Amino acid sequence: MQLRRRAGSVQRGFTLLGLLAWAIVIGFVALIGLRVFPSVNEYFTILRAVNKVASEGGSTVAEIRAAFDRQKDIEYSISSISGRDLEITKENDRVVVRFAYDKEIELFPPVYLLIKYQGEGRAR
Repeated sequence: MQLRRRAGSVQRGFTLLGLLAWAIVIGFVALIGLRVFPSVNEYFTILRAVNKVASEGGSTVAEIRAAFDRQKDIEYSISSISGRDLEITKENDRVVVRFAYDKEIELFPPVYLLIKYQGEGRAR
């Protein structure tokens, strides 16, 4: 007995190799996301701290750096920079605090990801 296929009925779906390839791609993207997320979270924490310090930190460079170091002690996730890494200037009678740093993230032993962060906070 022969099985007949109807005209227009085509089987669709994933092959085992196609499914395995997608699993590898999704796994690699998930690995990168899990490794990068703490670094991005730290960047946004630093940005919030710099904005707060620029608005409320003080009027001299030393006061602003000390205020950032106090904020760093409160925010346990800040480990990449300190108060001495901040560039503090005045523009139009407003305090501007800039920062920049590099973060190297190990994906797996011979492969690293380098992310360059920079930002600034202005007094309101």
